[in-house]
Amino acid sequence: MHTRPTAILTALTAAALFGAATPLAKALLGSMSPFLVAGLFYLGSGLGLGIGIVARSVRHPRAQRSNEHRIQKAEWPWLLTAILAGGVAGPALLMLGLTSMPAATSALLLNLEAVMTAVIAWVVFRENVDSQIFLGMIAIVAGGVLLSWRPGQTAISVGALMIFGACLCWAIDNNLTRKVSANDAMTIACLKGLIAGPVNLAIAFATGAALPSIGAVGAAMLTGLAGYGISLVLFVIALRHLGTARTGAYFSVAPLFGVALSFVLWPELPSMTFWIAAALMAFGVWLHVRERHEHAHTHERLEHTHRHRHDTHHQHTHDFPYEGDEPHTHPHVHLPITHSHAHFPDIHHRHRH
Repeated sequence: MHTRPTAILTALTAAALFGAATPLAKALLGSMSPFLVAGLFYLGSGLGLGIGIVARSVRHPRAQRSNEHRIQKAEWPWLLTAILAGGVAGPALLMLGLTSMPAATSALLLNLEAVMTAVIAWVVFRENVDSQIFLGMIAIVAGGVLLSWRPGQTAISVGALMIFGACLCWAIDNNLTRKVSANDAMTIACLKGLIAGPVNLAIAFATGAALPSIGAVGAAMLTGLAGYGISLVLFVIALRHLGTARTGAYFSVAPLFGVALSFVLWPELPSMTFWIAAALMAFGVWLHVRERHEHAHTHERLEHTHRHRHDTHHQHTHDFPYEGDEPHTHPHVHLPITHSHAHFPDIHHRHRH
């Protein structure tokens, strides 16, 4: 099991990779349609991770990893719906929004994904969200309202609404991916890329898009591998250990990396409103990061499969020859136990409060 610092670092690294992809997508939109960019991002992610999976299987016997790769039949509806929401609808809305919004503003608006993720986790999946998380959500929403407001306008811009819609799609994706997060993260991310990529490309070509130069295609696919592929692998690993709302909270620092890169690409002096919104969002993220959850809780009997070490929650015997290698993967049973320690709603702590 990951320690808290390791899991947090994993989530923050995922955020950095994804945040950097937003201004790069803005740059690529000058020569490509939004759907074409989204399609190449995901196709690059899927193909790149697929190559990684093949290379990994050559280095490690497939028999040792077969359980980790096998997604159960009951999990496929969750995964496919997550891919549709987060891999097709979300990127398309983001790309459309980027065509009419400054890159820095768009990057900060993406903080709303964490809020929507936490709300769905709290209301729909009954994941615990305490007062600190709630106050952080309010601060992030306030910053988003400031960013979307334009002088002389009485309504939120269409571009901002598009990005709000993308955040909602990814929030749905995050919560549904939670249902399959015990499976191999590379396999989940690879499947999303191989499905979402061709779908977005088909939409792009059907609406008249044409492939640009080989160099531009390669740049888009490499950006997608890092910002959508490797980032998603790390996000799923963090999701497994931190839960949906907490992982979403740490991931919400992604726009800060996007802002920094956008100012490098398009030098400009931000307005006071921009800095006030940034401060509100940073305060909300800080509240999320400092949250601590500890109480006496009971684990019910649970049987599942995932990579693990023999820590407090994995004190089981083996029905096969075991030489002490860790971490390892096999089906195992958790017997009922009651204890108290600091924890997150990870794959072993999805209890009611």
